[in-house]
Amino acid sequence: MLKVGDKLPQFEGTNQDGETINSEKLIGKKLVIFFYPQANTPTCTVEACNLSDNYSQLEKAGFQLLGISGDSVKKQKNFHSKFAFPYDLIADENRDVIEKFGVWQEKKTFGKTYMGIVRTTFIFDEKGICTRVIEKVTSKTAAAQIL
Repeated sequence: MLKVGDKLPQFEGTNQDGETINSEKLIGKKLVIFFYPQANTPTCTVEACNLSDNYSQLEKAGFQLLGISGDSVKKQKNFHSKFAFPYDLIADENRDVIEKFGVWQEKKTFGKTYMGIVRTTFIFDEKGICTRVIEKVTSKTAAAQIL
């Protein structure tokens, strides 16, 4: 998994509108990238809505936000439209970005072991250097954890 001091990996991803987001264009402003397992699921919705509800505070603190999951563009579009998120969601169906950040890991639920996205938030400074990794994301207070 990416750690504090690591540089923002170079990546391109497709957002909910089918537009290409290039990581190089995200440099210059503080950046929050949050990975979530699946769009429109209860915990992921709580997290994404908490970030949306507190977006103005995050913006005042100088942050830009980007959400990433392995969902399709269509699913991201539906999720984005349903809740009118003020930030982009990237559809990473091939897990290219997910793998670069190291959040595709073994998980356990109800005694069942499987591979999946570990809910993680990465914070980068204006130069694209990771300054914080939040591994124990609390969905209801995700924005407060960042601030």
